[in-house]
Amino acid sequence: MSVEKILVVEDHNDTIELLKYNLTSSGYEVVTAMDGHKALDQAGKENPDLILLDLMLPGIDGLEVCRRLKQEVATQHIPVIMLTAKGEEVDRVVGLELGVDDYIVKPFSPRELVLRVKAVLRRSTEVPEPRRPGKWSREGLSVDFEAHTVECDGDLVALTATEFKLFSELLQHEGKVRTRDHLLDTVWDTHFEGYSRTVDTHIRRLRQKLGPYADYIETVRGVGYRFKHS
Repeated sequence: MSVEKILVVEDHNDTIELLKYNLTSSGYEVVTAMDGHKALDQAGKENPDLILLDLMLPGIDGLEVCRRLKQEVATQHIPVIMLTAKGEEVDRVVGLELGVDDYIVKPFSPRELVLRVKAVLRRSTEVPEPRRPGKWSREGLSVDFEAHTVECDGDLVALTATEFKLFSELLQHEGKVRTRDHLLDTVWDTHFEGYSRTVDTHIRRLRQKLGPYADYIETVRGVGYRFKHS
């Protein structure tokens, strides 16, 4: 079984060493980059299984690095955890809008960080067990649960692992409301205090990608979301 590779993008040597020690001790291979340009180069060259990306970087900041990663076919599938000393909600929301899978604010617990890394990697390789036939379709929207793909009017929709798991959770419980807390626990494998906006932001991204079928995902005000029953 191959060792999973983590790209750590951070411009402080002490933090790099701390992350390398804890990640390698947990069985991961670690490669590093200390600025935005090097991060993009390493992401394309090393094809990591996950990227730990600091927000404040010399040259190109973390948000721009993430934006470029998600625009490139070769790197858009790589899950990203944003690592930053800035805790303002606007930074979290912008990161999530760009497709960040998780967000950890410094100072962080190394143990918690490793657990978050494991959770994101698990989501990126996990295909939800179908509770219905392996394929589902309605009008021009189709889902192949086993292939982990979604198509709109014949065009493949590029969903991240987290977005697919969120979409699948709603679809598998068609017509039933899933609360934000439930979605955090089920899709993100944990509960982040005050992170209900995480769900809202991913729902917004999911709707944008579904285009004309965005209204299949209904908001139940004050409760959560549901997939519209046929």
